[in-house]
Amino acid sequence: MNSDKTLTQLIDGPIDKDKVKIVISKSKYKLTVFYNRKPVKDYMIVMGGDPVNDKRREGDKRTPEGELKVRDLYPHKSWSKFIWINYPTQASWQKHNQAKADGEISEGDTIGGEIGLHGVPVGNDQLVTDGVNWTTGCVSLTNKDVNEIYDVMKVGTPITITH
Repeated sequence: MNSDKTLTQLIDGPIDKDKVKIVISKSKYKLTVFYNRKPVKDYMIVMGGDPVNDKRREGDKRTPEGELKVRDLYPHKSWSKFIWINYPTQASWQKHNQAKADGEISEGDTIGGEIGLHGVPVGNDQLVTDGVNWTTGCVSLTNKDVNEIYDVMKVGTPITITH
């Protein structure tokens, strides 16, 4: 489903941002943009140093899984654009607290935050194209790709992150 065409070229007519949904598959290193419930385009992604497991605490270099939404979007001086997601969610807090109760993380561990989708430092698209998991838990795309998806998203856009 990858295409040399941009999202705006692939979506016929004016884009209704209410019809956009993002699905991220961590195991496939793939972000898919859906429009009107149909997959439109895939993008390669990278994540943090532990791309397999679900986020449990701040500093674990994991990307959270679950049903999330865009909290805010803005230009970023280091990563082109930042699409801030609403982590932690109630479900994230439940997983975090259960991990504490099960002794998987320490009582003093915090849940973290400031998780989002973003680009890479200028001139470093190879971090994504070479599959380098360099973030502390965010999802990273090439700057061209993050700019493209940024243009079709809004506060409230649903994002599903799966293993």
